[in-house]
Amino acid sequence: MTNTATDTTPEARTGDAPIGFGELPRLMGLMTGDEKHGPAATSTLDALWVLYDRVLRVSPTTATDPGRDRFLLSKGHGPMAYYAVLAAKGFFPTDWLPGFGAYDSPLGHHPDRELVPGAEIGSGSLGHGLPLAVGTALGLRAQGRPEPAVWVLIGDAELDEGSNHEALAFAGAAGLDRLHTLVIDNSSATHGWYGGIASRFTAAGWSTATVDGRDHQALYEAFSAPHPGRPHAVVARVEPKEKQVF
Repeated sequence: MTNTATDTTPEARTGDAPIGFGELPRLMGLMTGDEKHGPAATSTLDALWVLYDRVLRVSPTTATDPGRDRFLLSKGHGPMAYYAVLAAKGFFPTDWLPGFGAYDSPLGHHPDRELVPGAEIGSGSLGHGLPLAVGTALGLRAQGRPEPAVWVLIGDAELDEGSNHEALAFAGAAGLDRLHTLVIDNSSATHGWYGGIASRFTAAGWSTATVDGRDHQALYEAFSAPHPGRPHAVVARVEPKEKQVF
């Protein structure tokens, strides 16, 4: 596989124009309903776009390739930004979006890996994505596949769940350097962490970076920072959820 997402990702198109970041709010606006968890979705939008546009080595044509990068959305209770980015990158047609949450739609309120092209896991119940990502990274190591990167997006409130701390402690000790955790910090955690979220990962042996979750260049630099021999965590700070506008 090639090494850049933009080289391998065929663009979804509206007429003849590729769908860019500026179109994502319009795509998200096609998804309506009372159970859409708008702030949970908007908090992830910039980070998801930078990952799929500039970092991840996966596209509609390589979504089942054993050498692809893996992206796991643990924060699955607000998937609208995820669906908008997948549609923009051509994993499924944009005309699926207005059916979001409908009985016969593949785009449920929580993603289903059997129904959503490009989805690696079914998610939405908090605290499971990071343990699954650890298992994925271990599985790839056992298969002798050092190339694929494993990325998981979690919310800061998921760090209230003990399963995540077991997973991040193991990953650091095991030196899972193909594992990357993106923490979207929208001030939802019950207690927070003394010294900041990144300190919890640093203490477990991870490489870490904390950046503005709306600054695309800062996100890209944090995502692409070298971290030999250690897993990598990026904490992306965004507005508190009650201040986000959808």
